[in-house]
Amino acid sequence: MLRILIIDESRTRAAELCGGLATAGHQVAAVLPSALDLTAQIEAIKPDVILIETDSPSRDTLENLAVMDRDMPRPVIILTQERDAEVMRAAFKAGVSAYVVDNLDLARLKPIVDVAIARFEAHQNLKHELATATKKLSERKIIEKAKGILMKTRGLDEDQAYAALRTLAMEQAQPLGKVAADLVAMAKLLL
Repeated sequence: MLRILIIDESRTRAAELCGGLATAGHQVAAVLPSALDLTAQIEAIKPDVILIETDSPSRDTLENLAVMDRDMPRPVIILTQERDAEVMRAAFKAGVSAYVVDNLDLARLKPIVDVAIARFEAHQNLKHELATATKKLSERKIIEKAKGILMKTRGLDEDQAYAALRTLAMEQAQPLGKVAADLVAMAKLLL
């Protein structure tokens, strides 16, 4: 059973959402009138999904969502009347998983939540893959720089420099990237 945080300035709409979510088999973790101090609210409530119903998402709401997406990402669904493409782009950039325009048929609530979760998980996987690839590329650049230092200072060819780095990494029981970074840092001090 998913715990869903509802943010809606209208108590009437929020009550309808609570009923629709209960029918869909979800638990309402809390109902808030605004997204102010969203990060602290999420830390306290610990919802699985955030559902925001608003006439139009404000800039403040989107900024709060962006901070939340960076610090403690969660699937976010926005139900709105706002059709502006720029607002939609800003919402997705802030970490929104599903942006639903027009009146919501409560029977569609469960599939919307399911799609939002699937999109969120796919987005998180992409972010993780990007971070891993960026780290590997950065590490590769440091290793190349360290090899260059060894080639220049010790007169080694590229294969010998790489072998020397690997040997040092094994002797110190450290990852190759860390040994290379240490060597580059030391070279800055000595050369």
